[in-house]
Amino acid sequence: MRCTLVTLFPEFFASPLSCGLLGRAVARGLVQVEFRNPRDFSQDKHRHVDDRPYGGGAGMVLAVDPVARAIEDAPPGRRILLAPKGQPLTQSLAQALSWESELVVVCGRYEGIDARIEALFPLEAVSVGDFVLSGGESAALCLMEAVFRHVPDFLGKEESAAEESFSAGLLEYPHYTRPEVYQGLRVPEVLLSGDHARIRAWRRQQSLEETLRRRPDLLERAWLEDEDCRHLQQVPRRRWGRNLFVALVHYPVVDAHGRTIATSLTNLDLHDIARLSCTYGLGGYWLCTPLEDQQALARSLLAHWREGEGALANPHRRQALEMVEVVASLEDAMAQVTQRVGRLPRLVATSARGGDTPVHEVRRWLENEPVLLVLGTGHGLAPEVLRRAEACLRPVRFLETYNHLSVRAAAAILVDRLVGDLG
Repeated sequence: MRCTLVTLFPEFFASPLSCGLLGRAVARGLVQVEFRNPRDFSQDKHRHVDDRPYGGGAGMVLAVDPVARAIEDAPPGRRILLAPKGQPLTQSLAQALSWESELVVVCGRYEGIDARIEALFPLEAVSVGDFVLSGGESAALCLMEAVFRHVPDFLGKEESAAEESFSAGLLEYPHYTRPEVYQGLRVPEVLLSGDHARIRAWRRQQSLEETLRRRPDLLERAWLEDEDCRHLQQVPRRRWGRNLFVALVHYPVVDAHGRTIATSLTNLDLHDIARLSCTYGLGGYWLCTPLEDQQALARSLLAHWREGEGALANPHRRQALEMVEVVASLEDAMAQVTQRVGRLPRLVATSARGGDTPVHEVRRWLENEPVLLVLGTGHGLAPEVLRRAEACLRPVRFLETYNHLSVRAAAAILVDRLVGDLG
């Protein structure tokens, strides 16, 4: 496999390509690394390769002509542009790139490369992470390391690549070597047993637990057996959902004309959001209505499922509806949450008409603070509620013009986004 790097600093790669696995692979001819320096293709007598950006701004921009000439001089092959806007460099992408016989990798510098370079060449933008580097050279080194490891005989043992982190969608299990005891810390007994079946099972379980602790988002994409899921269910973990509370407001809300009204509760809102709250392990669910007949109706329905025939017929429904509290106002719900957890919750509103708070910001609050998520019936929460809220989440489909989900559907989606991958 050959990789041609378009870079202003070929000397950056001298040490990495002369030592370790990379150095040995180059020496054995398993991989070849070539360079095209745009400075060598500059038509300027001073060999300039950058210029000031049109429209003003700090820094310089790599000029299109020397970079284009360098790419044209490179061998034909799959062309990669290292850039923060690119698709993430993943294990699966690295493996796919290793199947190519020729790669051309363009390293940016300064404030970037003249955008016309992407119009002239079929470049695939790739990013090594959501952070800023001084140039694409260190990113190119990451890419080569990830890709070359999949080249046959690069590692010496093919099973080494297969067992590494992310290869199976999970983080790797912990490793140990001699001595058996160091400063009172022992190697796990199972690794000394000689029982290979037990060792394989232990390593799988350790990978699952490590992934759950450090990168739970990976579990959504990993291939998991039923036995894996059963094991994960038994792993103790901090449940961020306990810091999330839900209030469904029936007053004050607005109608289609923007007038403040009170709405009637529905059986589905009562049941579905209670079941949602129980499934995600939330701290509680409050139904807020000032209408006494509506409060009486809610309590009657709850009594049927908590103490009546419904409790005997469906204990799971009873368990969910045990979470529901019926109060007259949002203020009452906030007071009860405060009494339960010992501090005032942060009030987060929802609205299909607009909001500017991203989900990840509220998720960050949930790590250490109680949050009361306020859902509105009718055509949404009244302006006075939105003004009181510390934050208002973006609509579920904020890039679309149609945003008219039922409150139950919106609640399920928002709760899953807030605590779904944290448990």
